[in-house]
Amino acid sequence: MTLQRLTLALPGNEAFAAQLSKALSSKLGRLETRHFPDGESYVRLHGDPAGRAVDLVCTLARPDAQFLPLVFAADAARDLGASEVNLVSPYLAYMRQDKRFHEGESVTSLSFARLISSTFDKLVTVDPHLHRHPTLASIYTLPTATLQAAPLLADWIAANTERPLIVGPDEESEQWAGDIATRIGAPCVVLTKTRYGDRRVEIAVPDLSAWRERTPVLVDDIASSGRTLMQAARGIAAQGLPRPECVVVHALFADDAWTELAPLFSRITSTDAVPHPSNRIALAHLVASALKSRQVDDDRGGPSRRTTGATS
Repeated sequence: MTLQRLTLALPGNEAFAAQLSKALSSKLGRLETRHFPDGESYVRLHGDPAGRAVDLVCTLARPDAQFLPLVFAADAARDLGASEVNLVSPYLAYMRQDKRFHEGESVTSLSFARLISSTFDKLVTVDPHLHRHPTLASIYTLPTATLQAAPLLADWIAANTERPLIVGPDEESEQWAGDIATRIGAPCVVLTKTRYGDRRVEIAVPDLSAWRERTPVLVDDIASSGRTLMQAARGIAAQGLPRPECVVVHALFADDAWTELAPLFSRITSTDAVPHPSNRIALAHLVASALKSRQVDDDRGGPSRRTTGATS
């Protein structure tokens, strides 16, 4: 028997949820959220979850504001008879604080994992920002599906960029960028990054004179502060190559990052893991395939991007 599904979006995730519902042939419901005068959250489900697998769609780019309504929606779905309640979070927050760097710090990646694991039956996410945790399964106790966007990035670059040169912004991106380059038969170079703080980095660019007839394409998993991408773009331009393109998975673009980055690139493209005007690569079918197959993560999906810095 085919599992009947209900797809619900937390505010800001309606477009992704609609695409996912279409790919799953599921019923698309609606979540009503607002605040009482004292600031407490009100949540109401529109769509009957009884006997259905409920997929709550919420990319966690603003987790502190999103988490309580998300939990309330999950609990309501379960109380109203959902057969299972899953979290579809294309961008998963609270992955960078993966150890206690200073005395007294909260290791928030562990705390957040416990909270999510106690609320949902399954977690589906895309390219989580793993570093000291080797897999999501090492900290999350619920079944997880870690999906890889690299094949979709490779397909997009191959279809939209002539004679690309794939550029990894730092040493940790070597496997990830190399996989994209191999898929499309393009050359690949990797830059060297030295990080001095959240917003201060130094990028060393090797001699690129052999690639001056190619279009540099910087690929990264997350664009947050944008400092790494800014320094890399300036270093490439200084060697006389064409103005580079940029393709990223998670378009966070914190503070003024987008305003500063946009003039440095001929085009910036992202997946729709985080809603942003640069979104051109859709992930709904990738997520739908994982949900349809009831895929459980063992991290064999492809190369994972391991990063050492707090922001990119």
